[in-house]
Amino acid sequence: MQIAIVLYDRFTALDALGPYEMLCRTPGTETVFVAERPGPVTNDQGALTLIAQKALDEVPDPDIVVVPGGPGQRDQMTNETLLGWLRTADATSTWTTSVCTGSLLLAAAGLLRGRRATSHWRALDTLATYGAEPTGERVVVDGKIVTGAGVSAGLDMALTLLGKVAGDEFAQTVQLAIEYDPQPPYDAGSPQKAPAAIVDKLRDGASVFR
Repeated sequence: MQIAIVLYDRFTALDALGPYEMLCRTPGTETVFVAERPGPVTNDQGALTLIAQKALDEVPDPDIVVVPGGPGQRDQMTNETLLGWLRTADATSTWTTSVCTGSLLLAAAGLLRGRRATSHWRALDTLATYGAEPTGERVVVDGKIVTGAGVSAGLDMALTLLGKVAGDEFAQTVQLAIEYDPQPPYDAGSPQKAPAAIVDKLRDGASVFR
């Protein structure tokens, strides 16, 4: 089984690396980072570089596709090289997945029309413009499409997927092995819970991303 994690300039690191940490441990799988061209790809903070081992066209039919989000997603919304690859890969994939605004790339490729999907809370309205049915749920499974909400939800998305691919017991074993037992010191992880002033600040365009 081949897992392809897509990279592009200014991706968000945890969107890619969270699912990687979960899924790469699955027996009998090969996890490969792919990009339009092989080589270094830098994240949204400009401080972390991952290596895409292969170009998109070298990995035409992965079993699992993972599309991270990040500020660079905006520049990819009309990149037909990437969007065309997503359509081709999805035609034969077992699972097509995304984290955060990566779902907007799936939507731009026409893969979410008529499907329930999630994304970062600030991107849900945009999903609807592509014919998706947006939901604020943390992880959404609609057929073979699995979408995760903002950034950290990639861990939950991948753990959900891991259970479907390798079974609940293996997924629980990985969860314990990496001690994924979130107990955040603040309860501000959604717009329904965060202080209104912080929600308004982010709605108005403030960002911790570049």
